[in-house]
Amino acid sequence: MAIHLSDSFLEELRFRNDIESVVSSYVQLRRRGHNAVGLCPFHNEKTPSFTVDTDKGLFYCFGCGAGGNVITFIQKIENLDFLEAVRFLANRAGMQMPEDTEEPNLGARRVRILEMNRAAARHFHDNLMSPRGEAALRYLTERGLSRKTIRHFGLGYAPDSWDDLRDHLRGLGYSYEEMKAAFLLSEGRKGNFYDIFRNRVIFPIIDLRGDVVAFGGRDLGERGPKYLNSSDTLAFRKNRNLFALNFAKNAGKGHLILAEGYMDVIALHQAGFTEAVATLGTALTQEQAHMMTRYTGEVILCYDSDGAGQKATQRAMGLLDGVGLKVRVVRVTDAKDPDEFIKRFGATRFQLLLDGGAGATEYALLQAREGLDLSKTAGRSDYLKRAAELLADLRSPIERDVYAGRLSEEFGVAKTALLEQIGNAERARRRAKERKENRDLRVAPPPPASRPDPERQRNLPSAIAEEQLIALLGKNPDFIPAVAAELPPEAMSVSANRRIYEAMLARSAGHLSVDPGGMGALLDTDTIARYTGILIQHEALTGSRRQAEDYVRAIRSYREKKSAQDIRASDVDEWAAYMQQTTEQKRKGR
Repeated sequence: MAIHLSDSFLEELRFRNDIESVVSSYVQLRRRGHNAVGLCPFHNEKTPSFTVDTDKGLFYCFGCGAGGNVITFIQKIENLDFLEAVRFLANRAGMQMPEDTEEPNLGARRVRILEMNRAAARHFHDNLMSPRGEAALRYLTERGLSRKTIRHFGLGYAPDSWDDLRDHLRGLGYSYEEMKAAFLLSEGRKGNFYDIFRNRVIFPIIDLRGDVVAFGGRDLGERGPKYLNSSDTLAFRKNRNLFALNFAKNAGKGHLILAEGYMDVIALHQAGFTEAVATLGTALTQEQAHMMTRYTGEVILCYDSDGAGQKATQRAMGLLDGVGLKVRVVRVTDAKDPDEFIKRFGATRFQLLLDGGAGATEYALLQAREGLDLSKTAGRSDYLKRAAELLADLRSPIERDVYAGRLSEEFGVAKTALLEQIGNAERARRRAKERKENRDLRVAPPPPASRPDPERQRNLPSAIAEEQLIALLGKNPDFIPAVAAELPPEAMSVSANRRIYEAMLARSAGHLSVDPGGMGALLDTDTIARYTGILIQHEALTGSRRQAEDYVRAIRSYREKKSAQDIRASDVDEWAAYMQQTTEQKRKGR
């Protein structure tokens, strides 16, 4: 029976098979910062050059060039083909392999949903700008949004009608069943279909590839939930998307702001804080936290000031810290949320809030005081015990010493006693973790190290541009359609880069992820390793569309020169110097 491996299945497979856990069954790893390192199982070495990037779910060896995701690792270590490796990991995670008897055209159906969503978003926006959208437009302008902001986010309006969107999409050739699969229609008990979004301001949800994957709707009446969000579909998983990340990923602020809702994020962007994102009607998930690590090392939490917002802050802090992100917390005072704060006090005052945001430890210590009477001995004792548990999580002994000193001065307790309490808590936690993680480790026999790439050396000027372009497209898949229109794959001089680029174009045309994890079915393990190496080695690259255009021009120019046999040896050094200069300029934000 044929097997169909959808992107959603492979994504779930990789999520359930944490790469550090899988690799640790074969390689003895030790933590180094946010990564884990060990001796490479694929070549002989005495100094560890094998790295596991736990945030991105990738491994790479700087010695032999092996690399990829958890599926690629199992392919190489167990000598399996792609399908066999997937089956191996599915068994490990207790997942059932899908049988392709009912969904032969899953990819085509997904593309159809995305095309339908785009048509729906246009229709909603046209409604908003028409006389029928007068009340919705007034609501948005009274909330302080400009016409420019409304256009930028593609906001729309679903009228108070059972069949407005249904009839519009039907006229474009979409079936009722397709609309239902996209969570645009619902089916009644008598088999009739009607619009899900009615009398609502519409917020299109756009993914990193620039596709409209879902919608959120804010009710303008009193007949339904205040906010209604799309359910999961073939094109959308709400726990693996973030609102406005398509804009925020290139904000260049050095951090992301995580707010609670659509209006908070839109108000922040309008005020100049274009690094703001939000979850989609759910609490922050581990997948969303991992997603943010691709674009920043720091997240500023800016949730509502009510009790629910504070609980969400506590939970988010743990998830973000768990994936290695630095966390700061903004306490919004004199307003219920960032939107209201900016309306009252302006962007400058909000910037001051951001600048003064408490680090995760300070915030956690403040929260630990809640519910305790610190004027009494029992309350102070309970608080110091809580504080010791919190400080036991700190990796830096200097930080522990500083906080212990502060607590010692505030409560009149010997600092040595506090440090001893913190040490006891850390040792107890470490022993529990060791018992949980205790398992046999083995190292696989090493195959030969990889060979150098003479084709790359012969075409080094173009290879540099090709690799930086590939890395840029990997982080900004929404750039791909424009680049594809200007750069055919045959313009690339290095065949391995050409294969990666072709796979990226094919995946993008199908509105699919271009992460290494999604490209495994199109590329062999060596090419996946090369792609992984390019992404890791150019991790700091944060280029723009203009930068992508520069790379395209450079690649085309090199190809034309090569065709005219006009490549001089000095071109290599000149081009390398140019690329280094432009990269440094981008890092400095020039």
